[in-house]
Amino acid sequence: MHELKKGNLLIAEPYLGDPNFERSVVMLCEHNAEGSFGLVLNHKSNLSLNDAVDEIYFDAPLYIGGPVEYNTLHFIHRLGDRIPDAVSLKNGLYWSGDFEVLKSMLNSGLVQSNDIRFFVGYSGWGKGQLEGEMKSNSWIITPTDSEMIFDSDPEVFWRKVLRNMGGEYKVKSNYPVDPRLN
Repeated sequence: MHELKKGNLLIAEPYLGDPNFERSVVMLCEHNAEGSFGLVLNHKSNLSLNDAVDEIYFDAPLYIGGPVEYNTLHFIHRLGDRIPDAVSLKNGLYWSGDFEVLKSMLNSGLVQSNDIRFFVGYSGWGKGQLEGEMKSNSWIITPTDSEMIFDSDPEVFWRKVLRNMGGEYKVKSNYPVDPRLN
């Protein structure tokens, strides 16, 4: 089993039962003794970055990062140290960084849309909360890389990650959203 650490994915079990995280894949951006912070990678909103932020001329969808603080904007990318203060998650993935530098890069055409993803809100867990959810088998943990995240269709991302894990996880990828309808 993989461990809870930044850069790993949390994949919602098919029978999780929480509508905020149904069929979610969460990038764990921070995990320490005080709690955890992550971003749901595969829940697209109906808004674009231009709808949420003035003075940015870059067409990109906004994703719903989680049920906490919808008035905050977050981003993950594979631009590395081209954005000062970016936090390395691992395997070519970065979280956050100097937003003013990013804004200038976006408006100058120096960023490709498949190198960055923007989120409103985030997923947060208090001290020991995520560990408790792990004990109740709410999440599956797996490592990832930037290609898997940025080059995959968000609509099928949950299923794709599970299929790539193989074995019992491949079987879980076919679990119906509502088994009562079978």
